[in-house]
Amino acid sequence: MDIKIQDVNINYIQYGKGKDILLLHGWGQNIEMMKPLGDAFADRFRITIIDFPGFGKSEEPKEPWDIEKYNLMLEVFVKEVGIKKPIVIGHSFGGRVAIRYSARNPIEKLVLFGSPCIRISEELPLSVKLLKKLKTLPGMNSLGEYMKQYIGSRDYKAASPIMRQTLVDVVNEDLSKFAREIEEPTLLIWGEHDTEAPVNEAKELEKIMIDAALIILPGTHYAYLENLSRVISILNNFF
Repeated sequence: MDIKIQDVNINYIQYGKGKDILLLHGWGQNIEMMKPLGDAFADRFRITIIDFPGFGKSEEPKEPWDIEKYNLMLEVFVKEVGIKKPIVIGHSFGGRVAIRYSARNPIEKLVLFGSPCIRISEELPLSVKLLKKLKTLPGMNSLGEYMKQYIGSRDYKAASPIMRQTLVDVVNEDLSKFAREIEEPTLLIWGEHDTEAPVNEAKELEKIMIDAALIILPGTHYAYLENLSRVISILNNFF
């Protein structure tokens, strides 16, 4: 199904009956990454999965978006498709949007998979330090952009110019203040070997949230899929 919000055509699927579950995928992913979870609960919940603008079959935004713009889109989307006080489940980037959304909108419960939220200072690699220095020199900004192709992340390299700037805006935002505002029960499920969102960030997130519990599973940034049957069992008990 398609819906137009903020002048962007957005693809989504909705199936099942019962209380609402809203599934939000990670950066560079699409509906299919969350569908195994949706299928597991469609017998007793109404499942809605969205392709975020810029991913899957949804259009790119006309300009770079930050988390707030994705949140505003999601708020309109939820109203337009008739979702009521959902259980929100987000992976990675989708979890970041879920945190922002859940801080200011009625939800039932929140589940986050490997969702980086808190910016923890760390020593930058020499290549990144060099890039930052180059961009401050007169006439060197274009060279800095060229170097990003070689020392940027895999996600950055694969993105269009609009989505590259979107990625920069998204990852540079600390969402701690929004996480602290969420009162509903929250479950954090992390892979012990997640390098995209390390477990120490999950532990800090658990500390600052009002009602959160952390479960660490074997696996990587995609531990929720690597341990799918176990995650389904955990969520059945949580719901």
